[in-house]
Amino acid sequence: MKNAEAMKTNVREKYAEIALQSKENNAASCCGVGTAGTYTIMADSYADLKGYNPDADLGLGCGLPTEFAHIFEGDTVIDLGSGAGNDCFVARAETGPEGKVIGIDFTPEMIRRARLNAEKLGFHNVEFRQGDIDDMPVSDNSADVMVSNCVLNLVPDKRKVFAEIHRVLRPGGHFSISDIVLVGELPDTLRESAELYAGCVSGAIQMDQYLELAREAGFQNITVQKQKPILIPDHILLEHLDQAGLQAFLASGTGIFSITVYAEKTGGPAVREKKEKRKVNMTELKTAIACCEPGSGCC
Repeated sequence: MKNAEAMKTNVREKYAEIALQSKENNAASCCGVGTAGTYTIMADSYADLKGYNPDADLGLGCGLPTEFAHIFEGDTVIDLGSGAGNDCFVARAETGPEGKVIGIDFTPEMIRRARLNAEKLGFHNVEFRQGDIDDMPVSDNSADVMVSNCVLNLVPDKRKVFAEIHRVLRPGGHFSISDIVLVGELPDTLRESAELYAGCVSGAIQMDQYLELAREAGFQNITVQKQKPILIPDHILLEHLDQAGLQAFLASGTGIFSITVYAEKTGGPAVREKKEKRKVNMTELKTAIACCEPGSGCC
C-alpha cells in the first residue's frame, strides 16, 4: 500500500461494504474489516452517552472522543469520518438545537446512511457532507470543536489533516480525536497489508510523531486524554508473518494503542475560560429585570 490514491481507493471500497453491514459484524472485526471475530474488538461502548442512537453505531471506533470533547450549547462541531452519524448525534445532544453539527465522510454509502438516520431523528441542525478530511468542504475558522474516531490513521497525509483541522477551527477552538498509534515498528509485511491498512492498523504512525504533527500544525495544550492497548490475535498475524516472524514481532516490544488526544488552537478563549463563562438564561434575566423595577417590592 505505497500509493496514496491506491490507499484511499482501498479504504473507500472497504467502508462502502461496511456501510451495508450490521453493527455486530463490524464490531467483531477490526474497524469492520475482516472476518467476524478475527480481531480484538476496539470499540468502546457509547450506550451511556446522551444522544446515543444505536442505528448510527456501526462499531467502528477505537475510543469515545465526544465524551472528552468539552462541547457547549450553541457550539459548531465537526466530526471527521462521520460514518453513519454516531458521534454527530452524541455531539448534537451537547450543542442543543441552537448549535450545529457537521459530519464529513468520503464514502457515499456512509453519507446516505447518516442522512437517513438524521431524518429519522428529525435533526435539522445536523448535516453530512461528502469530502476528504485532508481537504474539508468547510470554511476557515468555522468550528468550535472537532472530533474524530479511528479515522486519521486511514489517511496517508496526516500532516495535511492536522493543517486542515487548524484551518477550520476558530481561534480558541479545540479537538478531541481517538486514533490508533504505534510504539515501535511494524514488520514490513504487516505495514504493506491492504487489509490491515483499511483495518486501522498498518496506517498507524508512531505516537510521538502523531503528537508532534499536532504541534507542528500550531496546536497547544496537547494532552492524551485516554490510552489503551490494542491486541491482534496471533492467528491473524500469522496470515502475514511466518512463525519466526511472529516470534520476532512479539519479542520486539512494539505496541499498538488507541489514544484520545485533546489540543487547542491559539488566538481565542481556551475551553477552561469557556467553562467558567456562565451562559445567560433568558427566563432568569427577565425575572431579575422585573424584580428590580420600581415598585416591585424586592429591592
